[in-house]
Amino acid sequence: MLDIVIQAREAAISKQMQVKRILPFRLRRMIGPFIFMDHAGPVVDIPAGPSALDVLPHPHIGLSTVSYLFGGQVTHRDSLGVEQIIRPGEVNWMTAGSGIAHSERFEDPSALSGGLEMIQTWVALPEKDEEASPSFTNYAPDQLPIFTDKGVWMRLIAGNAFGLNNAVKTNSPLFYLHVVLKKGARFGLPKEHSERGFYIVNGSVEMAGVTYPAGQMLVFSKGVDPLIIAKEDTTLMLLGGEPLGDRFIWWNFVSSRSERIEQAKEDWKQGRIILPPNDNYEFIPLPDDSSKPAGGPPRPEPLS
Repeated sequence: MLDIVIQAREAAISKQMQVKRILPFRLRRMIGPFIFMDHAGPVVDIPAGPSALDVLPHPHIGLSTVSYLFGGQVTHRDSLGVEQIIRPGEVNWMTAGSGIAHSERFEDPSALSGGLEMIQTWVALPEKDEEASPSFTNYAPDQLPIFTDKGVWMRLIAGNAFGLNNAVKTNSPLFYLHVVLKKGARFGLPKEHSERGFYIVNGSVEMAGVTYPAGQMLVFSKGVDPLIIAKEDTTLMLLGGEPLGDRFIWWNFVSSRSERIEQAKEDWKQGRIILPPNDNYEFIPLPDDSSKPAGGPPRPEPLS
């Protein structure tokens, strides 16, 4: 059955960057290991100084961030000294583990002339990997298998689904797909995973006589095989996998242990999480909040 429909909410991640926030949601905090999902754009009215869109250096622990662009370009810099220009169709997988800081900057106005659109997700780590060494890997589009059928195009971003696999390194069983459907195309969900859902990036779909518009995430129980019919040309992001158990989430930190969140707060305040060496002249300070993590949704301060 259809477990829940999540309506994206508006959030701000920088001075002029508004996003649609899908996860976490108060009634459904995770889908498999996916604990966070933002949809930025499409931004077509690019400011004269695109640096207003920048997300300044900020920290993470206990998770992997996955950045995937439909349009535009962003420069990633992190504590490891990595500097990577992220372009559409690539998978950019950063594992924070024990702690990392990174920035996302928009430095080439010409690369934004056609607009900017990006999906970013966070994947929680299994407890045994929460303190892993930080890492970053860029995967080019030709490393990601594509499947086409009548009215259907899809790219496997990570994990396994529909018999597709790729070399993107994950820490737990999951799937993540970019799917484009032509009007009238019929589609389903992979059956091999316990928790499954899809987010409607644009367009609309029909299931069991009900139409669902863009900006909604639909989540399903195991064993359910929904028939998805594209009402118009439609883009979907499919994701899910095996659950990892409860997680605390506060600001940019995720952990199975509340005390680890408290340690991360102090580490950021005391400068123990290193700034990107090639982007260390400004950063996002720890939000002014004395509350203890209670497993609720993150604060509305910049999250990326």
